Amino acid sequence: MTAANTSSVYTVIMSPIMDKTINILLIIVLFITMVSLGCTMEVSKIKSHIVKPKGVVIALLAQYGIMPLTAFCLAKAFQLAEMTAVVILICGCCPGGNLSNILALALNGDMNLSILMTSCSTLLALGMMPLLLYLYCQGFTNLQNSVPYVDIITSLFMILIPCGAGILINYWRPQYAKIITKVSVQTGAIRMLTVVAIGGSILTVLSPSLMAIGALMPFIGYAFGYIISSIFRLSQAERRTVAMETGCQNIQLCSTILKIAFPPAVIGPLFLFPMVYVGFQLIEALVLIVLFRCHQRFTQKEKETYQLTTTEDKLKEHSEGTV
Repeated sequence: MTAANTSSVYTVIMSPIMDKTINILLIIVLFITMVSLGCTMEVSKIKSHIVKPKGVVIALLAQYGIMPLTAFCLAKAFQLAEMTAVVILICGCCPGGNLSNILALALNGDMNLSILMTSCSTLLALGMMPLLLYLYCQGFTNLQNSVPYVDIITSLFMILIPCGAGILINYWRPQYAKIITKVSVQTGAIRMLTVVAIGGSILTVLSPSLMAIGALMPFIGYAFGYIISSIFRLSQAERRTVAMETGCQNIQLCSTILKIAFPPAVIGPLFLFPMVYVGFQLIEALVLIVLFRCHQRFTQKEKETYQLTTTEDKLKEHSEGTV
């Protein structure tokens, strides 16, 4: 579809009132999510990891090394149009999201490392995201002036304020932090209602190239996150954690930036791409979780069988020695 056709389809589907309502919902949900994320950060743990910055280095390499490069390579490989390439790059340069914490837990990962990586990538987003966008946009002919850096930095700054508020709440009033975290879980219902409200226009995003990119980005993130953590010789639990943290982007942040930083006539329905991305992100993560659980059960049965056989052999040897 051409940019004009895409914008006209978007205008028909999205009335100004609905567009403004979605903007407000996205901001409210993101605000609650970022406060909740701040509530999971403990000042003592942040200090300890600053002294021993191995986890911070892995977070930087995995989150801001693999995913932006992946987005750039895919945008080049599929020869995307100007605006579409910008959307893919912004999605790839986003920090990790709190969904990765849930997925890491399901994979019996290291939760301290998971929260640390999410925290570090979020705090560093204010500098890293505009810098990476600027660097990778140089690889495209007409992309340098298409990214509203000031609006993105403003959005990131406004997002880090509630995150900082969450850290202070967790430090001074930890009893309230648990309540805020529960409220954040409930906002998932609002996110689902937003998706349903704009579900018709998501069909315009489902072109073969965008579907392929949406499927490949999280897969590459999971795979290379595991490879990098293996190079650093982390434990198996930590490797699974880094893999989830790398492949999972902060989709709420990405959607909000795309919706606020770009006018509707320019972005059209492309701001829905993060929802396509998060769908593949979840499907691929669930497949990995199922495979891990099956492997875990199989190896546990093997171990139990081996221990039972060893015990029987020892009893037999003992009985023969007695005789």
